[in-house]
Amino acid sequence: MRFNTHPFIGEKRLTEQRGLIEREYLPKAETSVACLDGDPVGFISLLGTFIGGIFISPDRQGLGVGRKLIADALARKGELSLEVYTENEQAVRFYNRLGFREVARRDVDDFGFPFPNATLRQKA
Repeated sequence: MRFNTHPFIGEKRLTEQRGLIEREYLPKAETSVACLDGDPVGFISLLGTFIGGIFISPDRQGLGVGRKLIADALARKGELSLEVYTENEQAVRFYNRLGFREVARRDVDDFGFPFPNATLRQKA
């Protein structure tokens, strides 16, 4: 299954990021999986209080799964932060609706590429 949630980055960068996530990030992350009717439909991965990744299957978006994953993580951690590509307007709106507020912004991503990021934070 292929999802292109960041088309502005390009296929090559997305492939590189996926490898890095699989090798470096996921083994260190605390990951919670959301299921509906016994089927996995999404997950949230945390490094401490930092949301390194959240994903909801496109056919299950809009059902409150992401909201529940974040609410559970916030209840357990007391505060959450994340970085989001500012061009990912759908995600920015989602986090704003949940009460996240921008605390910082930068013009490049972790690899120095010109993809602006915003750091968002929320406390319980």
